[in-house]
Amino acid sequence: MEWLALIITGFLVGILVISTGGGGAAIYLGLLTSVFNLAPAVAAATSLATAFPSLIVGAYGHYRTGQIHFKVGNQMLIAAVPATIVGALLAPYIPTTIYTWIVAIILTALGIQILYKRFFNHQNKPANHQNIQAVLYGILSGLMVGVAGLSGGGPIIAGLLVLGLDMIPAAATSSYVLVGNTFVGLLFHLSAHSIDWSIGISLMIGAMLGAFCAPRLLAHIDPKKLNTYVKPFMGILLVFMGLKMIL
Repeated sequence: MEWLALIITGFLVGILVISTGGGGAAIYLGLLTSVFNLAPAVAAATSLATAFPSLIVGAYGHYRTGQIHFKVGNQMLIAAVPATIVGALLAPYIPTTIYTWIVAIILTALGIQILYKRFFNHQNKPANHQNIQAVLYGILSGLMVGVAGLSGGGPIIAGLLVLGLDMIPAAATSSYVLVGNTFVGLLFHLSAHSIDWSIGISLMIGAMLGAFCAPRLLAHIDPKKLNTYVKPFMGILLVFMGLKMIL
C-alpha cells in the first residue's frame, strides 16, 4: 500500500504548496532523500518532475479564478528562466557552503521583511522600484532551481508579498511563475540524472489532485483572514528555513 501513502502525501503537499505559492520541490526533495533514501541527484530530478504537473494544474485553476497578476509575474519569469540556465551550468563549480549561506541569508531577510510589513507597517502601498525588485526575486529563484533542483518558490512568494500583493494573488502569481521556472530546471536535471518513477508517479498523481482542489478551496476563504494568519506564517517559515540551512 505504499502507492496509496504516496498519493495521500502528494495530495496534502499539493494543497499546501499551491495554496501558499510554493512549488513543492523542496518538500518532495526532503521526503525523497530522508524518507525514501534516494541519492540527492536522483531526488532533485524526481522532485522537479513531481512538482511540475501539479504546478500546471494549480496555475490553471488560479487563472480560472482571475487571481494571477501577469505583469509582475512575467517580469519575474523573464528574469528567472535565464538565471535557471546559468545556475544549472554553474552548479558544478559553486561551493555548496557559499551557496547555502547566501540563500539562507536572503530567505531570512525576506521573512523578516514580511513580518515587519505585517506588524509594524500598516500601509499597503506597492513597494518602491517594483520592477527592479521583481527582476531580482526572479533571478534568485532561477538560481535556486538551476543550482539545487528546488522549485524556487520561496523568493517568488516572498517577493510578491513584499511588493504588496495579498496572499491569494501572490500564491496564484507564484504558481504561474514557477511553471516556467520548474520546466527549465527539470530539462537540465533530466539531462544528467534519472527519475525514480516508482515513487514519483504516485506522488505526482496525489500532487495534481491537491493542486486541482487548492484554488477552489481558496475561493471560499475570506482573503482578509487569510492575510491575517498566513502572511505571518509565511514570514516565520522563511526565517525558519533560512536559519535551518546554516544551523
